[in-house]
Amino acid sequence: MSSNRNGYRPSSRQNYRRNAYVYGNTVRKVEPRRYPETPVPQPRHEVRKNRDRARHMNAGYVLFLATALCLAALVLVNYIQMQAELTNRTKIVAAKESELNSLRIANDEAYNRILNSVNLEEVKRIAIGELGMVYAEDGQIVTYTSGTNDYMRQVADDSPKK
Repeated sequence: MSSNRNGYRPSSRQNYRRNAYVYGNTVRKVEPRRYPETPVPQPRHEVRKNRDRARHMNAGYVLFLATALCLAALVLVNYIQMQAELTNRTKIVAAKESELNSLRIANDEAYNRILNSVNLEEVKRIAIGELGMVYAEDGQIVTYTSGTNDYMRQVADDSPKK
């Protein structure tokens, strides 16, 4: 082997690199290196047999998957039906609440109209003039106090007779 200008002697690998270097501004066509293919080890017979068995589905597994799919479909359909029923009932409740509010307003208006239409002076005039009613005298009024805030019934006539 020869040495270069400074006395350095290149190794065989460096010598290869020096020869592979291309001078100039273009690259010549270089043939790609081909490496020998390493053979892929073949799996054992038992392993191949297990892989083949795993690729095929037996009838029991297919039946299980079909049953699971049907069950999931039933649950989903039932859920969607319940959601639709809930939405329907919510709409019905909202409509009934609206109807109740309008009935309350109509009832309050009718009650106020009736209260405003009653003339107490007219009632007094008819009661005294046409029906012959008179005001109660001092001896006719009986005061009773109850221990509870309930109502009271009179079971006998205890008023003084004239």
